[in-house]
Amino acid sequence: RRPFFHQRSSLDLCATMPSLGSSTGLAVSAILAAQPASAFLNTAGTPSAALRGGKQSQDVAQQHSAAPEAAGATSGLASVAPAAGLAAVGVAAAAAGRRTTRRRAAALASGLNSSARIQSVKCRGERSLANARIVVCAGNKLPEGRKLRVAVVGGGPAGASAADTLAREGIETYLIERKLDNCKPCGGAIPLCMIDEFDLPRNIVDREVKKMTMISPTNKEVQIGQTLKDDEFIGMVRREVLDDFLRQRAKENGAQLINGLMTHMSMPQKKDEAYVLTYSDYGGAEGTARKGEKKTLEVDVIIGADGANSRVAKDIEAGDYEYAIAFQERMSIPDDKMEYYKDRAEMYVGEDVSPDFYAWVFPKCDHVAVGTGTVVDKKGIQKYQQGIRDRAATRIEGGEILRVEAHPIPEHPRPWRVKDRAILVGDAAGYVTKCSGEGIYFAAKSGRMCAETIVKNSERGSRMIDSADLMEHIREWDAKYGATYLVLDLLQKVFYTSDAARESFVELCDETYVQKVTFDSYLYKTVQGNDPLGDLKLGLQTLTSLYKNNNKQPDPMRTLV
Repeated sequence: RRPFFHQRSSLDLCATMPSLGSSTGLAVSAILAAQPASAFLNTAGTPSAALRGGKQSQDVAQQHSAAPEAAGATSGLASVAPAAGLAAVGVAAAAAGRRTTRRRAAALASGLNSSARIQSVKCRGERSLANARIVVCAGNKLPEGRKLRVAVVGGGPAGASAADTLAREGIETYLIERKLDNCKPCGGAIPLCMIDEFDLPRNIVDREVKKMTMISPTNKEVQIGQTLKDDEFIGMVRREVLDDFLRQRAKENGAQLINGLMTHMSMPQKKDEAYVLTYSDYGGAEGTARKGEKKTLEVDVIIGADGANSRVAKDIEAGDYEYAIAFQERMSIPDDKMEYYKDRAEMYVGEDVSPDFYAWVFPKCDHVAVGTGTVVDKKGIQKYQQGIRDRAATRIEGGEILRVEAHPIPEHPRPWRVKDRAILVGDAAGYVTKCSGEGIYFAAKSGRMCAETIVKNSERGSRMIDSADLMEHIREWDAKYGATYLVLDLLQKVFYTSDAARESFVELCDETYVQKVTFDSYLYKTVQGNDPLGDLKLGLQTLTSLYKNNNKQPDPMRTLV
């Protein structure tokens, strides 16, 4: 009955892994054994949100029976060695199974709200809940001619994708974005699958990256990308271009685009009552001194897609989360140096560029983005930015800074992502991966999946929905991507803790097997790895590399050319 990771030592965890039926678990048991149990627990001694799927997942049943006020709720490259990560999939599956069992049992024990009923079945002549079925019923039919009204707050990839999906199905949709020309500090990498999945025009991609250079703390360079096929690449985009395209498409499909800032959200006081949003409508005003006209808007459902500093999250008391600071300089560099970066991206690791993340040089249309991020030393971000400038100095020499950008990046899902008829998606929900810092794809995907759930459960906008309908999306999301977040969380804990571990990280990226699994997983958004022997071999290589680099003097610093 206790949480899967609660009060277990790492050796207990490793002993559990063979029972998962995966040789991958055996391959990495020793790696995890080297990690104290506290590495997977927060300061309260309970599993971290990344491992437990967020507090929301554990408390679904309580939400149905609790009072309304107690109810829930830089893009990077996944260039990571999957040794520890693939084993974590098994751990995630086991933990998810336990959570699912507890959740279903609690739901059956405490009952559901009015939108669902339990149908008991006869079992051996006795009534039993063992084989009970939960039947979710649609909400009240809306008046003739009236459609479900949804406000999407935030017009980034998450909000624009949600608004587009809703508007296409005829739902009355409002998309509120405070800054239509916003240039969010973001590496701008998107996976290949996103182009087709979200029907993006190829000209929205500034650069097609086919080469990736990993650079260790001692400037050892490893070239990865040799396993990419001729038609495979990592897309590099500018957020101001991508976001505007997605917003304009949503508008063309029927969403009402509002250039404004939401300032207050009045919560409904009774069932099916409307939310009242207060916002400043900027209209066509430009600049930072815009005041706007105060307006109100009544809606039935709210989708909070307003980023890490989400106002919607605050109003629904979704709880806080740890966040990183991403800092980036857009830099124009000489043509001969830009030629080097035309189809190449670089990732740097080391204490000098980030104590717990990586730094990057990513190519854009006619310039490069040079940046870094950190969670544990936010006040030192300028020091780490200087570190990446120094490390990449020979390759960006003569560069001119075009603009400087900084932004918070969530590190794990919020404790609550749903409350009544309000839900969080994208960065507002905390859907940025650790280790890689990827957020664009997951933001857009979460917005679309959330909207699809609303369309289905409202019968294309003809019925009211409630929190149970929105929780369906949360369960679907966690089931689909929970393992991915856990994998990358574990990899960060193993490889981003010391320069010796970072040297091993880069060293392992030279393995062909690592490159294939990594790029396949990143480009197509599925955790790869179906070669138990290859996983076992990689696990042994990982242990050997970690031992070697932790027990020798660091190599001399190399000079980049």
